[in-house]
Amino acid sequence: MVREIIWSPFAERKLFSILEYFTERNKSKAYSLKLYNRFQKQLSALNKNPEIGIKTNFINIRALIINDYTLYYEVTNENIIVHILRDNRQNPEDLVIR
Repeated sequence: MVREIIWSPFAERKLFSILEYFTERNKSKAYSLKLYNRFQKQLSALNKNPEIGIKTNFINIRALIINDYTLYYEVTNENIIVHILRDNRQNPEDLVIR
C-alpha cells in the first residue's frame, strides 16, 4: 500500500530553511539538491516499510535518522505524516512534538 507523505507546516518550514541555508552558505544548490534527494529516497523506503524508524517515547511517533537529521513521523492507514525534521546537532532538551 502506498501512503501519501504529508509534511506538517512546521516540518516543511524546517526543510526549506535547511535547504536555503546550504544554498546560501555554499553559493550553490548542489548540496541542497543532494540532501533533498536523500530525504526523498528515505521517505520512499519508509513508504515501503513504515516500521523501519525507531520507536520513540511519544505514542505512534517513530524517528528516522537521515544524515545529521531526524524525521519524526506518524503512520496512519492512508498517510505518513512528518511532524518534525530536526538537526541532530541541536540540544535534545529543546525537542517538542506538535
